[in-house]
Amino acid sequence: MDETALIASAQKGDLDAFNRLVLAYQDSLYNAALRILGEEDQAADATQNAFLSAFRGLSRYRGGSFKAWLLRTLTNACYDELRRQKRRPTTPLLPETEEDEEQESPRWLADTSMNPEEKMEAAELEHAIQHCLNALPVEFRAVVVLTDLQGLDYAEVAAAIRSPLGTIKSRLARARLRLRECLQDFWELLPAAFRLKSEARP
Repeated sequence: MDETALIASAQKGDLDAFNRLVLAYQDSLYNAALRILGEEDQAADATQNAFLSAFRGLSRYRGGSFKAWLLRTLTNACYDELRRQKRRPTTPLLPETEEDEEQESPRWLADTSMNPEEKMEAAELEHAIQHCLNALPVEFRAVVVLTDLQGLDYAEVAAAIRSPLGTIKSRLARARLRLRECLQDFWELLPAAFRLKSEARP
């Protein structure tokens, strides 16, 4: 995919070019929204709104990481969704089926290479991580999702969240500490490499 050419075409109004960009980034944006919001329907709404906003504001893109630019738009969409959420009843951590039963394993966890036991462990770990993310203040949650899960650097996160670089570093350090403390309750679910890395910290 020639991303630069697609962006240039999309900026001229080529909807097909923009749709190809959407296909390239929709999973990444959806997963980030899901981590920030913790609920499938809200994450889908935020992702859709982010792409709509991105298309309308594509003329303002001036180069650099297109993914970081999209994630900045997504972060704003997630904050808007959280503000709307305050005016609605809360929703369960895990999505429900049509029969109003909690799903044990959301669809994004599907991996045909896993056996049933591995799938169960993956679902439990997913639940634990999302539980601990949900326990963070939203400003901490957004920073750790953009940095540790989406791979943005500090400057890109600062631009996305519109906060000073020092604030981003402070929030990230505090968010990581809280996550480690929270995940202690789910220690046996964590990958061995993560446990060894955490045990090596002073």
